[in-house]
Amino acid sequence: VQLQASGGGLVQAGGSLRLSCTLSGGIFSRFTMGWYRQAPGKQRELIATIATLGSTDYAEAVKGRFTISRDNAKNTVYLEMNDLKPEDTAVYYCSGRVLPHDWSWGQGTQVTVSS
Repeated sequence: VQLQASGGGLVQAGGSLRLSCTLSGGIFSRFTMGWYRQAPGKQRELIATIATLGSTDYAEAVKGRFTISRDNAKNTVYLEMNDLKPEDTAVYYCSGRVLPHDWSWGQGTQVTVSS
């Protein structure tokens, strides 16, 4: 399985970005998809997941500001990020898994939020 994320960049506080991640080498509709992030000096944290049937879950830090969605026809998962804050600055990674297997990872994309 290969995951390719894109859409990161530099944005001012209060701004928005949309990340995309395309999966290849697997049947996308069978994967639970997730977005993680890792800020400098911190552990990687799970911030959003979307199950195969579309149910979602979010970390408290992003709830109400970030939205995860998926398009099975395009093998793509999205992360819409609104009202961005400097503390959202991190490398963002998409991931996918089909139980009982572990998460598969893609390359990260840098998100930098300036104050």
